[in-house]
Amino acid sequence: ERVELRPQRLALRGVELPDPLPRPAFTLPATDGTQFDFATRTAGTLTFLFFGYTNCPDICPVHVANIATVLRTLSFEDRQRAQLVFVSVDPARDSLPHLARWLAQFDDRFIGLVGPLERVNEIQASINLPPAFIPEPDADGNYSPGHAAQVIVFEPDDRARRIYPFGTRQVDWANDIPLLLARHRP
Repeated sequence: ERVELRPQRLALRGVELPDPLPRPAFTLPATDGTQFDFATRTAGTLTFLFFGYTNCPDICPVHVANIATVLRTLSFEDRQRAQLVFVSVDPARDSLPHLARWLAQFDDRFIGLVGPLERVNEIQASINLPPAFIPEPDADGNYSPGHAAQVIVFEPDDRARRIYPFGTRQVDWANDIPLLLARHRP
């Protein structure tokens, strides 16, 4: 069944934050081969910041796939004004090449970042997210990191006013992304 991605745009559907969050300043190694300075490289864009891991069975691929699907419906100009940055909470398994391949399945413009979990947790704390944790592996060496399941959206004015929890549907993203972009037309 095909999801209708042109809903009536009346109001934003993301969860409004009581106080806007400033765009954080941090630098981590990126899938594009650079040291990615988040504040500088995302300034002036609608930025989806998500902390997750590539072995995630549900939350991570669903969020990333839904955002990618909706971004493909935008005009070229609007698409250039939006980007997703995915920060791994599983640096032991998410090498930069592995993360790049995983993200490219959704959109080859998405940026992946990998750094020590302690640093990633510091970044999450700076934007009021709980720390990620790595549980003890099972007998086969498998584990599923615990992590925040929401996407934080920083608007082009460097503030996040909304978060999008797991369960946000494509139709909700299709409603909100154009509205968020329209609020900051050049």
